[in-house]
Amino acid sequence: MKPVIKILLLLCILSIHLKAQSKSSMPTTLSPKQKSLVTISSYTAQGNLVKLKTALNAGLDAGVTVNEIRESLVHLYAYCGFPRSLRGIMTFMEVIEERKAKGITDKVGAEASPVKDNRGKYVRGKETLEELTGVKEKDPKKGYAAFAPEIEVFLKEHLFADLFERDVLTYQERELVTVSVLSSIGGVEPMLRSHLGICLNVGLTPDQLGEFMAVIKTTVTQKDATSAEAVLSEVLQQK
Repeated sequence: MKPVIKILLLLCILSIHLKAQSKSSMPTTLSPKQKSLVTISSYTAQGNLVKLKTALNAGLDAGVTVNEIRESLVHLYAYCGFPRSLRGIMTFMEVIEERKAKGITDKVGAEASPVKDNRGKYVRGKETLEELTGVKEKDPKKGYAAFAPEIEVFLKEHLFADLFERDVLTYQERELVTVSVLSSIGGVEPMLRSHLGICLNVGLTPDQLGEFMAVIKTTVTQKDATSAEAVLSEVLQQK
């Protein structure tokens, strides 16, 4: 065998080995914290406060900090509204007080770091959205952004700047909160499809999303679970 061919063959074998090694090292499961954020977000979105109380206690027992749970309850208002978010926050306040009365001291956790970027919020939000999706935005605007430009501005400035810039939760955790809400309220399949795609782009694996779906099946109706599962299947087939 000629030296050049031998070198190329060895490089090819090495490349295959590295790819296999990389694939085998990809996470296949969600962490206890991630699972807790999924159940907490799902029950909050549905307004199921009885089961939410149980999920909140389980999350705190699993080591999720007070600030991480509180941040998730704030974040989800952008996807299911202030009323659900506020009811979730009030329920969480009750849980904390009940645990204090039992002598349980929960870890508060880190606060959000100050934002040091002096650019306008629209520009920052646009950049964050591009990072999340992995796609550069193009002009002119189309669809809802052209029909209702005000909401496009609100999305960039508030959702993707004000909320996503807060580092109490990672992008992966925020997206898990988001898809949990969207899977739980039903009828928002286009948005669920987009955010499941973002989940993959920010590093969540197909196996982890499969586990996410297994958790969601325990918190939502059969109809909503079937719909969400169909959307995930479609997203994974397109990747």
